[in-house]
Amino acid sequence: PDEKTGIGNWSYPAFERAMREGIHRDGKHLYPAFPYTHYAKATDADLQALYAYLMAQEPVHAETPSNKLAFPFNQRPLLAGWNALFHTSKAFKPDLSKSDVWNRGAYLVEGLGHCSACHSPRNELGAEIASRYLAGGFAEGWEAPALTSLSRAPIPWSEDELYAYLRTGESRFHGVAAGPMAPVVKELKALPDQDIRAMAVYLATFSEGAPDKASQAALAAKLENATLSISAASPGARIYQGACAVCHEVGGPALFGSRPSLSLNSNVHSDVPDNLIQVVLHGIAAPVSPDLGYMPAFKDSLSDRQLAELVGYVRRQFAPGKPA
Repeated sequence: PDEKTGIGNWSYPAFERAMREGIHRDGKHLYPAFPYTHYAKATDADLQALYAYLMAQEPVHAETPSNKLAFPFNQRPLLAGWNALFHTSKAFKPDLSKSDVWNRGAYLVEGLGHCSACHSPRNELGAEIASRYLAGGFAEGWEAPALTSLSRAPIPWSEDELYAYLRTGESRFHGVAAGPMAPVVKELKALPDQDIRAMAVYLATFSEGAPDKASQAALAAKLENATLSISAASPGARIYQGACAVCHEVGGPALFGSRPSLSLNSNVHSDVPDNLIQVVLHGIAAPVSPDLGYMPAFKDSLSDRQLAELVGYVRRQFAPGKPA
């Protein structure tokens, strides 16, 4: 709330207009990189609470860097047309045919959580494609995978696995939070269990036919048993044995935290290699919690050719039947 470089002089109506309509105190349009398209769904009470919290913080003087956008994106008035096409400032309206828990989850996911900002594809003008809600997108060089039945995960997401992932940063049947998702789960630690459960309940309704726990365990065992025999005949296999197996080999001890199964890992089974390449290059230096362990980065120890050999091998070995 710094008065010169922050919102210290902003009234609540000015704050609310920015959150609901994407309009600055001085009347300029804000870019939807600031997700007012989602914040607009917040209730009056929640926006008032946010305003009170922000105004109670220690002011910080921080000059805003100037925008460097190419034409026509540097023309702010055009956003009035964009908003007319793609934005509604209406608050979230509960679906009376659904449970209170489902509606709470929908409110958090669609509103302040703005999950679809990354997990939905966008059209040529940068707006989320409503008909493909949560069908997968890209953010900061990472794939934000589909959270619907379009997910390429070998075991469909269930409510319990969604809860475990959002609460702890790890799902036994999917992997651990990495890249831009790790700090998201870190911030979710502030939420009570019932809010995390509500989000899981809501998101689970987009994955049809998720198996029960016993079926998930049986399918996991089948997938892992099918990929146990590893041949060191290729360069990629040898790199895997030297750099990866100590932490990822099925059945081994959890020496450095969790032991993610590559046979079940959603990124290994994806249609695109982005996340697998990113995590090999950059590792996981800031896990959701120290209990999960840290993954080293290999960008300074593997050449491009070695990286391609390793990623190609991991795909062939742990997602057999999937395209290269």
